[in-house]
Amino acid sequence: MPKTDPFENHQDEYEEWFETYKPVYISELEAIRNVLPVGGIGLEIGVGSGLFAAPLGIKFGCDPSLKMLKKAIEKGISGIEGTAENLPYGDSTFDYALMVTAICFVDDPTKAVMEAHRILRSHGKFVIAFVDKESPIGKRYLKFKNKSVFYKDATFFSTSEIYNLLEQNGFKIARTVETVFGSMEDINEQQTPREGHGEGSFVVIVGSRI
Repeated sequence: MPKTDPFENHQDEYEEWFETYKPVYISELEAIRNVLPVGGIGLEIGVGSGLFAAPLGIKFGCDPSLKMLKKAIEKGISGIEGTAENLPYGDSTFDYALMVTAICFVDDPTKAVMEAHRILRSHGKFVIAFVDKESPIGKRYLKFKNKSVFYKDATFFSTSEIYNLLEQNGFKIARTVETVFGSMEDINEQQTPREGHGEGSFVVIVGSRI
């Protein structure tokens, strides 16, 4: 079963995080925008309330949480209920797909990546953004995950694990950028994303469909 309860029952708390840590949120948006394909038809898998899809100009989204999806639709996104493991779209429908901090909530990561591969066109791009479990913030989330409404049921990944997940399911790694350098509480302005990984806590990987 999809892990939707925290998002169905604590939507206000979810939205508040992005206001509390707005410079972090803006930095994450900039990192994704830096690698997102220009043009083409895009989909956000696990679109939530549309906080990433809307400012990034992504018109389509799916999510298992109806409450969150309603918010995304209000932002002008064409939203459909669905899980990452069973995307409600036909083969070769999109030019690119985005997944932001959602891979840690899926029940079957391998099937989710296979589904992304299926709905992408030839040479389409799959952009996965996540908090690296080996980063400072990732380690903090792991330490306190049982006390978190949102992360207690999450499975965190390292960058190398996401690389393997993509490469074993029809993608080649095209690019990696990182952001969120330092503690979230200490970040008070937008940070510039850097190529590679190992320093920033928020990593964005672009997989190119083979």
